Amino acid sequence: MSNIVNLLLAGLATGAIYALVAIGFTLLWQTSQTINFAQGEFVMLPAFFVLAALNLKAPLWLALLIGLGASLLVLGAMFKLIIVDPMLRHGVLPLAICTMALSIFLKEGVKESYSAEASPFPSLFPSGNVSVLGAQISIQSISIFVFALAAVYLLQAFLMRTSTGRQMQATAQNPSVAKLLGIPVERMILYTFLINAALVALASFLVSPVYLAKFSAGETLGLSAFIAAIVGGFNQIRGAIAGGLLLGVVDNFAAAYVSTQYRGAVPLFLLIAVILFRPQGLFGRAEERTV
Repeated sequence: MSNIVNLLLAGLATGAIYALVAIGFTLLWQTSQTINFAQGEFVMLPAFFVLAALNLKAPLWLALLIGLGASLLVLGAMFKLIIVDPMLRHGVLPLAICTMALSIFLKEGVKESYSAEASPFPSLFPSGNVSVLGAQISIQSISIFVFALAAVYLLQAFLMRTSTGRQMQATAQNPSVAKLLGIPVERMILYTFLINAALVALASFLVSPVYLAKFSAGETLGLSAFIAAIVGGFNQIRGAIAGGLLLGVVDNFAAAYVSTQYRGAVPLFLLIAVILFRPQGLFGRAEERTV
């Protein structure tokens, strides 16, 4: 029983990270029809922004702020203005291919300019374990889960309870009608990219102390978050949350009770099952768009 509780809570902590990144996938798709296949590398990069600041003798709190600011600028504003806006005029497929190339560029760029070796990242939470239902659970895992869920709650509150959030939702539902109603659609889309940058930066700060900062960190994380977004429902934030948590738990139990060698195949089987029996995802809704 204690082992099951341990695996469940550890899986929820991992799933919360997947959920943060999957929400970014969902937001970008809803507002601008953007599928960012460099999302995993977007999670990898903020950790190296922080490490670069720490190498310049900045205190941790300032390094984290620098990492967040650099992420908002590079992974939010610059990504939209330099890559998405010019490429989206040519359709979704050219943009998808461009983000695949961006993924390779970021990964190899970090490898060549910083290090090919994994680098330790300072933990934001205390070490040690606490007893939960007889199981010894890492304080770090609990903290990651709680912190990630708090971020998701704040995002949901922003979208539901503020004027800007409601304008962003209107833009996601129908940009043409939103523009007729006087909503600054382009600004709302930019806000979405900035929110995505903040989410991937937060995910990076939470996951890097556990898995270290390394140039290849985004490969598995990006794929898992993409699968989570599809499984939960690519057009629903709540679907991205549920898909991330489900995938984290399934992945952890698969590693423990199936095989560590084939644990990567289990999410793919889950993805195939969802696509076959519920293509819109577990919490998604079927939709049609005029192209």
